[in-house]
Amino acid sequence: MARGPRTGPAAEVRADCARLAALDDREFGVRLLAATPTHEGRDPALLAHWARAAEEFGAGLATGDGAVGDDGGPRVVERTGGLDPERLLLARYTSRPAAVELYTDSVAYAEELIDALGWRDWYPAGSVRAAALAHEAAHCRLHAKERKAALRRALGHTVLRLGPYRLAGHVAGADELAAHAYARATCGLGRSPLLLTAALSRALRPDGPRGGTRHRTDHRAPTVPGEG
Repeated sequence: MARGPRTGPAAEVRADCARLAALDDREFGVRLLAATPTHEGRDPALLAHWARAAEEFGAGLATGDGAVGDDGGPRVVERTGGLDPERLLLARYTSRPAAVELYTDSVAYAEELIDALGWRDWYPAGSVRAAALAHEAAHCRLHAKERKAALRRALGHTVLRLGPYRLAGHVAGADELAAHAYARATCGLGRSPLLLTAALSRALRPDGPRGGTRHRTDHRAPTVPGEG
């Protein structure tokens, strides 16, 4: 099991997390899309456009929802065993039976790391759990046919055009960005959850490779490759 941050992350990890924090949140969205299969070689400007559109859609979806907790949705099943350096799990949705699995050891790890890095102003106490549940709630909402279509229209990715008619295509990773933006807006976070997932991946592998390694964190989401 990965070493937690109870004794404080190493100086090298702190420095890398500080460099991550210096990046604009939009950069994390662009990097997530760039690391998603089918987007290799895409124009960075196009990725930036998609990232902005997906995040705005997710934030808009959160309007009027209020706080997301354990009520009003699938039951929450608490588990441990989410601290895998290759695939850190905070929460995931299962359909049979409908439930959200919440990995309490990973949530506690993230809360400790936030304190160790001095990021509490961005991620209030208890916000990791709330954001993980909100993220899954967003994915549930985005499964609806009309919302899938609305997200595609917002992205403006045309895959077929016949005269005045066009067919909006799917953009891999856009739903993940929308869910992160939904969680941020719903939980009132000061920074994107993507910054935290990038820091978690770096802290979990203090002696591991830096840079291009892709981890899977949170749900089905590739995290942002670390700096270095």
